[in-house]
Amino acid sequence: MQLFDVYPLYDLEPVRGKGSYVYDPAGKSYLDFYGGHAVISIGHSHPHYVKRISAQLQKLGFYSNSVQNPLQQELAQKLGQVSACDEYQLFLCNSGAEANENALKMASFHNGRTKIIAFERAFHGRTSAAVNATHSEKIKAPINKTYAVEFHAWNDLDSVQESLRKGDVSAVIIEGVQGIGGIHLPDATFLQEVQKTCNETNTVFILDEIQSGFGRTGAFFAFQHLGVEPDIISMAKGMGNGFPVGGILLHPKFEASYGLLGTTFGGNHLACAATLAVLEVLEQEDLIANAKEQGQILLEALSQLKAPLEVRGVGLMIGVEMAAPVAALRKKLLFEHGLFTGSSSDPNVIRLLPALNIGQKEVDQFLDIFSAVIENSTIQQFDN
Repeated sequence: MQLFDVYPLYDLEPVRGKGSYVYDPAGKSYLDFYGGHAVISIGHSHPHYVKRISAQLQKLGFYSNSVQNPLQQELAQKLGQVSACDEYQLFLCNSGAEANENALKMASFHNGRTKIIAFERAFHGRTSAAVNATHSEKIKAPINKTYAVEFHAWNDLDSVQESLRKGDVSAVIIEGVQGIGGIHLPDATFLQEVQKTCNETNTVFILDEIQSGFGRTGAFFAFQHLGVEPDIISMAKGMGNGFPVGGILLHPKFEASYGLLGTTFGGNHLACAATLAVLEVLEQEDLIANAKEQGQILLEALSQLKAPLEVRGVGLMIGVEMAAPVAALRKKLLFEHGLFTGSSSDPNVIRLLPALNIGQKEVDQFLDIFSAVIENSTIQQFDN
């Protein structure tokens, strides 16, 4: 049997990881400043993470949501404490796309509407309803286009409010920081006014924190920098440090009923153990503060370089925009200098999404490599 060939793969096989490094079969190390799409939040093979999952696997790996699983309540309590969102309700699932599917579904249940407002460059997933709110027509099949969606310009308040005041929008869905779109931060006043208008029009305000959540921006959620209170928060990526887990947090105004939402694998014993391990490490090692501190060092240092047109970001969610496409530059960094970086839907943007426990050593190593490569070359050398 052949694999269904949908991924353009680098000719590289990581076989082991430790902290902020991965290793190929020959033992060569690579500094990981991408974390497999912002997934690695507490570092590869963190001892507490390995211990927590291994201990649970020795007892019980899985049973469905038809029996008591005290780990789910333990997780809800810990998440509420660490995130300062303890008034919300938790529903667990398996991925970011699934989280956004459930968020959009709950919005439509709430107000009986179907139209969605999203934003240019948005990415909310590749499945059913979520992909229709993603700003990429090439990944949508006809079956995905089952409801009306409006894509508004980023931070265009007048346009969003005009649409909302028609009274037919089910939800506004927006990323706390646009990730795949190239690292774009929403304006605080814009987001506050959008929330206010959502409240006035009975529209559900959804914050997609799938990439920006779990401490990446120097706050537990990116919206916490901006003075808003979402109706629904979707999360995944760094939540499980590589274990597939996702979830939504629902405002108390949403009432649960049996069968309203459901999942076979969501919130299973191993997923809960993985997420609890992440939360415990975030708290014990003060990694949210570390993300803020190391991110500021990176942003300031990158802004001093001559080559980038713009450096954007907050915490350890950083985009470096160059004057030309960066695909060849990323290959050079990876294969000649052992440095993983991330791509974007904007071909000129490199994304930096390292683990939240990087230290000064890893930051200095990254800056030494990155600055030497881009300062000693012209961008045209990479555009091939």
